[in-house]
Amino acid sequence: MPSFYVTGTDTGIGKTFSSCALLHALRGRGLRAAGMKPVASGCERIDGAWRNEDALALQAAGESGIDYADINPFALEHPLAPELAARDAGTEVALPPILAARARLASRVDALVVEGVGGWAAPLSATLMQADLVRALRLPVVLVVGLRLGCINHALLSARAIAADGLVLAGWIGSHVDPAMERVEDNIAMLRERLPVPCWGVLPHAPGGDPAALAIHLQVPASLG
Repeated sequence: MPSFYVTGTDTGIGKTFSSCALLHALRGRGLRAAGMKPVASGCERIDGAWRNEDALALQAAGESGIDYADINPFALEHPLAPELAARDAGTEVALPPILAARARLASRVDALVVEGVGGWAAPLSATLMQADLVRALRLPVVLVVGLRLGCINHALLSARAIAADGLVLAGWIGSHVDPAMERVEDNIAMLRERLPVPCWGVLPHAPGGDPAALAIHLQVPASLG
């Protein structure tokens, strides 16, 4: 099943936007694709249940009829690091519920886009790192690079960390988070030269934009979908 784990160079750099665009790109190929946000902090109470804005966006971008609980097994109220938000909720993020939800999703779709939290080294619990989750899911990683001052350093460090954790970086996506960034095309060229994997596309700065329309900016390799 063509699937991958989406991480970022930082928090707030367009992981969800990129993940939703990826879902539309995969569905545009005729694949049944679903998004998954295993852990989401910063939820609000909707119809008696905790719901996260990013996870809802993934639900809307993917195959219809997917239960929210499978998309977001750990929906945590407070907008904190997952370890702290889970502690406040009296729980701890663990692999079994996530793997069970992934198995249910895998039985329903042809492709899965799993969105992580924050940057690559953001922990999920005191004993669980995102690298542990990705190993358990057996997924390649896609790095979303927030295009702003410092992005080359953040991207190269993230790529090295992913490799040091023994995981496969499949590609990267540029995300225009700072419309005032100077020499942005030069920075993108430098990233293309220095990152060891291909660029899957560059998404424009489009707050509130339709990810379905922006999917044309992405080119997912055929081997992954």
